[in-house]
Amino acid sequence: MAAPRKYPDELRERAIRMALDQVKEGNGRAVFRRVGDQLGINPETLRGWVRQRQIDLGDRPGTSTDESQRVMELEKEVRELRRANAILRSASAFFAAELDCPPR
Repeated sequence: MAAPRKYPDELRERAIRMALDQVKEGNGRAVFRRVGDQLGINPETLRGWVRQRQIDLGDRPGTSTDESQRVMELEKEVRELRRANAILRSASAFFAAELDCPPR
């Protein structure tokens, strides 16, 4: 289960839009500080959001949000399959041992 978000999605989207509009015109660091102060968001948090949005849009290299989600789902599936395989391996070893025992 994901941790609760500190900032509402609407505020996050508004901050990203404002920062992206202003980043094209000026210094990124100053923009993040100014927009962050206006909206009460840590500038580094805002910078991370903007960077991830740029990655998602294909403007910057990196792992997109969709790709990250897919990788997490696949890793979860692999863990479940490995667990199931371990259970099946134990069960087959148990039943194989029973078959090898001579009848009494």
